[in-house]
Amino acid sequence: MVGLSEGEKHFIRGGIAQDLRADGRTRLQFRALTVETGIIPQANGSARVRMGATEVIASVKAELGKPTILHPDKGKVSIYVDCSPTAAPMFEGRGLEELSAELSVALQRCLLGGKSGAGAAIDLSSLIVVEGKACWDLYIDGLVVSSDGNLLDALAAAIKVALSDTGIPKVNVSLNNETDGEPEVDISDEEFLQFDTSGVPVIITLTKVGKHYIVDATSEEESQMSSAVSVSVNSHGQICGLTKRGGAGLDPSVIFDMISVAKNVSQRFYTLLESAIAAAEAVADE
Repeated sequence: MVGLSEGEKHFIRGGIAQDLRADGRTRLQFRALTVETGIIPQANGSARVRMGATEVIASVKAELGKPTILHPDKGKVSIYVDCSPTAAPMFEGRGLEELSAELSVALQRCLLGGKSGAGAAIDLSSLIVVEGKACWDLYIDGLVVSSDGNLLDALAAAIKVALSDTGIPKVNVSLNNETDGEPEVDISDEEFLQFDTSGVPVIITLTKVGKHYIVDATSEEESQMSSAVSVSVNSHGQICGLTKRGGAGLDPSVIFDMISVAKNVSQRFYTLLESAIAAAEAVADE
């Protein structure tokens, strides 16, 4: 928990009420965003995202597996988040484990539609190799390196960028009668297919402080929140998932309003993220 004096708390809440936050931003303004890709050579795809003083890393590892009986036409994706003990003073002991689990579940819900994969924002059918026989399993790992608020949005952005950096090995499949119809799979070491991330959403978290809500909250601002709603929105403005945290209840009309605001500001965030990716590619080409 961030330790603030009563004067500091009043300053933060008062600034948000007047649409002038402590760092000079308006309520619906994001911090500066930077992106790096290909930072983990052993992974199929990886990215580092910085939003202000918040820094996270996401990596993607692809392995050949077998589809589940319930979803023979879909591949599988798992998401796990770890928080570095040095990321923030409160990241210690049991609190660290609980936060890691909370972030993992929230990302699963917003990006995969829950444990079942139903309604997934990531197209699981694109991971199938042979229906009912072989598929790609994607293992997505997130790491919180430094925390100054808005971890969920930063991790989702890093995952989206890491997936765009992901190369899936090309697979040649042949059926052999001698193996009881099981496919023989030849994985290429030289040819890779780019993972399609056009449908992968970003997450916009609206944090409610007093009567107002803000985007991209810092740790100090989050310490003053009553509740927060995180909405995953794709590039077409479609809602892909929703999760809420904080003990205070919200009237349904407030939640609908927050969803509407999230949809509107998501397009601004997409522009910010695309600019950061373009800047990273320009640096890589130099």
